[in-house]
Amino acid sequence: MGTYNEEEAIEKVISDVEEVTDGKAEVVCVDGSSDRTPEIARENGARVIEQEPQGYGVAVREAILAPDRPIVVTTDCDDTYPMEQLPEFLELINEGYDVVSGDRLYHGAEAMPDFNRFGNAAFAAIASVLMGERVHDTTTGMRAYRRDVVESIEWTENTGLSAELLIRPLMRGYDVREHPIAYRERAGETKLDPIEGGAAIAKSIVKVCLEERFD
Repeated sequence: MGTYNEEEAIEKVISDVEEVTDGKAEVVCVDGSSDRTPEIARENGARVIEQEPQGYGVAVREAILAPDRPIVVTTDCDDTYPMEQLPEFLELINEGYDVVSGDRLYHGAEAMPDFNRFGNAAFAAIASVLMGERVHDTTTGMRAYRRDVVESIEWTENTGLSAELLIRPLMRGYDVREHPIAYRERAGETKLDPIEGGAAIAKSIVKVCLEERFD
């Protein structure tokens, strides 16, 4: 997880991960918070890597490369994602998939603001056209990866990293599965400006798709 001022939700997210994995997961938080998020994370057994705030992608890229485990899972720290479905992701990886990506829109994502839901559907449509392959949710924060996948690709995006983490493996022929997940209303306030952030994500999708197709 990349964490930034999520003291309202971080304890619950970590405890949910601990519960569904019987305490076997290594929880890594790359943190640039000004509130008590890092202290709460440490108190609940997480490894905290402190980092000057540089954006979503910088933090998450550090987080996915830090643990020395064969499977790496990303999630957001705002309690929107269903950690109770994490075993389903791990089972699919064990079945042979390289990446399992949570599809928030499959069930309607009613807890998501309308503007965000429209934007996420639009991102998926743009990516699908540029890749020539249908995807449904490019910007989900809940995914599982084989470690060799995240180590084999040079990740370049910041705000658009979530889309890049799906697009590059797909376009390089990795076995990727989108898996329907529930989506809850977030705890605390969002840090992403929907207009500025949305434009940055759209730009990343176009850039990454064109790089993968023509480089």
